[in-house]
Amino acid sequence: MIIEIKSVFSPDEAAQLCQQLKIQSWVNGKQTAGIQSSQVKENLQLDEDNPFAIQLGQELIQRISQNALFMSFSLPKRIYPPLFNRYHHGGHFGFHIDNAIRGIKGVKERVRTDLSATLFLSDPDSYEGGELVIRDTYGEQKIKLKAGDMIVYPGTSVHRVNPVTDGERFAAFFWIESLVREQSQRSILFDMDIAIQTLTAEHAHPNALLQLTGNYHNLLRMWSDVM
Repeated sequence: MIIEIKSVFSPDEAAQLCQQLKIQSWVNGKQTAGIQSSQVKENLQLDEDNPFAIQLGQELIQRISQNALFMSFSLPKRIYPPLFNRYHHGGHFGFHIDNAIRGIKGVKERVRTDLSATLFLSDPDSYEGGELVIRDTYGEQKIKLKAGDMIVYPGTSVHRVNPVTDGERFAAFFWIESLVREQSQRSILFDMDIAIQTLTAEHAHPNALLQLTGNYHNLLRMWSDVM
């Protein structure tokens, strides 16, 4: 399942962030790629120790942690500190699968990449190409969102970033380790949570709502890993 989280940042905020990103010092994106991924990766990234990247990453995590749709969909246990990339002059990232486990720099903590996320920061009309292409059982989906919107998708997905042939594409990307490892179980819980929210808004019978809510939490208790 793929979900879009709208307006993590407003378009004006995203435009200001892009201006600030342009003046940062960038490094070769291959530094954070695995052996196979580095062979198909041509982009730039902010160093993980870049103060602006750290500050912006913290702001991003704070915002999505307050987003009900993101929290319901991902059920986050750990979130990898966001990274920031820049594609221009034909920059691209060929088909690849993200590493299953990623260590966080400077700490012993590691994150299992159950879900991947990309936050689009550039106005889609300001660059050509640069679509995020996700391959799933239904074929390939090309995704190019409005500035400030974010896509969250399974970390098991084969995906790529098409070449940027004109302009520049700035984005943030990161991974989420979910409390519920199994994708099908997360999907069931997400559907149930949306149903609970809808029925609550429609003032459904309290006993029926209580039963459904209880089943949700019992399944979450059964399937979650909080260690």
